[in-house]
Amino acid sequence: MNVRAGDWVEVRSKDEILSSLDKDGQFDGLPFMPQMFQYCGQRFRVYKRAHKTCDTITGKFVGRRLPDGVHLDLRCDGRAHGGCQAACLIFWKEAWLKPVSGTTDLMESRSCSGTHQDQKAAAVCTEEDVERATQVRDPRGDTVYHCQATELLNYTAPLRWWDVRQYVEDYTSGNATLGRIFVVFVYVSYYYGSLSYRGRAGLVGRWLYDRFQAVRGGIPFPRRKGTVPAGRPHPLIDLNLQPGEMVRVKSYGEILATLDKRNMNRGLGFDAELVPFCGGTYRVKTRVSNFIDEQTGKMKSLKTPAIILENVICQSCYSHRRMFCPRSIYSWWREVWLERVPENTNS
Repeated sequence: MNVRAGDWVEVRSKDEILSSLDKDGQFDGLPFMPQMFQYCGQRFRVYKRAHKTCDTITGKFVGRRLPDGVHLDLRCDGRAHGGCQAACLIFWKEAWLKPVSGTTDLMESRSCSGTHQDQKAAAVCTEEDVERATQVRDPRGDTVYHCQATELLNYTAPLRWWDVRQYVEDYTSGNATLGRIFVVFVYVSYYYGSLSYRGRAGLVGRWLYDRFQAVRGGIPFPRRKGTVPAGRPHPLIDLNLQPGEMVRVKSYGEILATLDKRNMNRGLGFDAELVPFCGGTYRVKTRVSNFIDEQTGKMKSLKTPAIILENVICQSCYSHRRMFCPRSIYSWWREVWLERVPENTNS
């Protein structure tokens, strides 16, 4: 299909999609999750082409290649996975979609499973199989969930950050503009070229970066260390924020004062990708208490709930090993990093 960001597509019928899946409800290792059936037959605009993604399982946070992947602006609701609240962007295979254009009739004549004729012939997958594949019991009797996030290494392949072909596709797919690509590469070049990442040795590089950004109204150097001394308790504030409320993200300096040297606050990290949102005003989307650990597949509960803000996502601007990742993971915020503002405050 070679779809681009902004194109319209239609999700194929349930029977077509089932004919493309193996007994485990997967296509090339990518699980089709039960909550995706509700979108069959509906039309959506392509959010981004998911030709690559990021490894959130091994802790390396490097790029991974994904053939024929697509992101629609649809997120997992967690209903088939124990109520997980991570709201991950769903991966779609082109084989599960058809274009809404003059070529629709041509595409209709092709099998949903494309070249996977063995899968079509077998037609072994049912809706019950897809449901059953979402979880198993481990030897201790604990529930282990299987979803697109936990199985990511099975349907993606390693992608080196210096493989220039990915950046060409970032542009040709409509995922990123030339201007954005240029700005990010300038940052990465400065980051390593000035050695601004090297502790005390990079003080001058970071200072010059901040001065330049202050003049142009840009984002300050986004990789500084927190200031909470080792062994000291992390600051904690309980605002009991609820969906729909308006909040302002505190300044970068204020947030650094709540972080230790690992940039952690009570186990939750503050990443460089959150810095662009400092000082902004946003609406609370949800509180996160339960989520699936992508490494183990087991449900975890946060002792202190995190906050997700509307339209506040990872933009992969400051992570050179996974630049322009289209996965758009929601950023998680501690309430100590936020403050309530009146409803009529403009965002």
